[in-house]
Amino acid sequence: MSSIAENLKRLRKLRGFSQATLAEKSGVSQQLISQLENGKNQKTTELPALASALGASAHEIDEDFTPDLEGVPTAVVPVLSWISAGAMLRDDLSDEAKGAIRVASLPPTGDWIALQVVGDSMDRISPPESTIIVDRRDKRLVTNACYVIADDDGNATYKRYRAGPVRFEPVSTNPAHEPLFPDNDPIIIGRVRRSILEM
Repeated sequence: MSSIAENLKRLRKLRGFSQATLAEKSGVSQQLISQLENGKNQKTTELPALASALGASAHEIDEDFTPDLEGVPTAVVPVLSWISAGAMLRDDLSDEAKGAIRVASLPPTGDWIALQVVGDSMDRISPPESTIIVDRRDKRLVTNACYVIADDDGNATYKRYRAGPVRFEPVSTNPAHEPLFPDNDPIIIGRVRRSILEM
């Protein structure tokens, strides 16, 4: 059985791409491509984007990458702890991942992470212990969309964006939670695209 490193390197060379060319075509950092090809990183949500740029299937890079029962491709998304906002922005999150989940029907161009919700500041959308799926590549602010952002202390928090005045609001049954009104442009970790609740 070939490894992700061997498959990725073989497909890249077969297409005549340098790592820099593959990075440009896929939107995946050259550093991550190098780590994958050297076997230093084997957990990434970037396989669909890399496969698309190479004109291949994700399964050709990672033989364990399989579609769900309905044939819908799934991505392996690393589950992170609520680490600092700065740590969530790093390219290599392998040290921070406390596991991974398979999620179906995610756009292959996203850079996906999963976070388990703690607390009740967003409980009308995502109750405690639900899992949110965040696209770190999507930082464009859209009114009423939800984001993971850095708060004033550099910690990551999950809130809904509103304009006029710019603020990030809780969506909670608990009236004690208050909106954040950033003084400067906030640090956006990414847009929350899905909330999953185990029943």
